[in-house]
Amino acid sequence: MFTPKYPTPDTAPPPTTAAPTGHPLVPTAAAPAPVAPVSNRPTIQLTPGSALALAVGGGAVVLVVGAVLVSLLLAVAITGMSVAVCAVVLRSILNQERKH
Repeated sequence: MFTPKYPTPDTAPPPTTAAPTGHPLVPTAAAPAPVAPVSNRPTIQLTPGSALALAVGGGAVVLVVGAVLVSLLLAVAITGMSVAVCAVVLRSILNQERKH
């Protein structure tokens, strides 16, 4: 059950690297380079105006996301401070009750 199972060895003959002896080596004409298939997707061309608009839009998104994150952090800090103040007030009320 726990012994490894090896695949069967490949039955293909090993490749030969020797040139055929009956034919002399004659340089042949170079084959033409393969041509890349033409894509039917539209290409995006950025003009200086569109690049500027893209940069301004990206900056605006960064500023909005930053403002939201800072607001959330501020809300958490304010909530923590209010809970701490409430805890101090309750502690002082309970201590006054025990003394009287």
